[in-house]
Amino acid sequence: MPTVKVNDISVYYELHGDGDPVVLIAGLGTSISPYMRIVRRLAQEYRVLAFHNRGVGRTDKPDIPYAIEMMADDTAGLLGVLGIARADVIGASMGGRIAMALALQHPELVRSLVLASTSARVPRGTRTSPRFRLFKFVKWLRSGGRFLGRDRQPYYAFIRQLESGSYDCSGRLGEIRVPTLILHGEQDRLAPYGLAEEMHAGIRGSKMVSFEGGHLFLFWESDRFADSVKEFLGGLDPATTR
Repeated sequence: MPTVKVNDISVYYELHGDGDPVVLIAGLGTSISPYMRIVRRLAQEYRVLAFHNRGVGRTDKPDIPYAIEMMADDTAGLLGVLGIARADVIGASMGGRIAMALALQHPELVRSLVLASTSARVPRGTRTSPRFRLFKFVKWLRSGGRFLGRDRQPYYAFIRQLESGSYDCSGRLGEIRVPTLILHGEQDRLAPYGLAEEMHAGIRGSKMVSFEGGHLFLFWESDRFADSVKEFLGGLDPATTR
């Protein structure tokens, strides 16, 4: 089970397949296990890097404040350690904000973006409201500390990830200059559809594909999701994106 030292933590990662590098960044409280159907489908054509963000799974879980920018730097550090100079980056939910932060902080590392079930900002009060915290706490308890995936996550680490939700890059979307695909569920309540449309309008030249379903549509429609990603990546112009 490979781990490498990145910044102040040890990061667990997996590499699957061969070809051009694709990085998958998971969402809040999520290990890579629920994404494996997508990973395997993409690995038919690409070299897919999937890893555990700080605070989840087999990556270290320091009890310090987390930030989206910090986790973007973790991703950049991991790419550097693994010798990946540039990659197509897929981010789901919280991972989508990490992916956008990566593109803004380390643009040289990002060839293209795929943003799923995410938004450039979280509506004011959504993640800090007592009702939202209670809802997440009950889900965490019922899952035995395994929010999505097989690996147990301490509650303090879940909260540290949750509190990173104040990140807002909505005013900087125009600075994202790489080809971008937005995949979003029409009934998403955690990242309302209007916020996906906001990203689409803000990122010049971006493409948007709608799915039936809510925030977790990519797990229920994993084959269509992966095929949409492959179609997008296959249509990129190597002369302008490499």
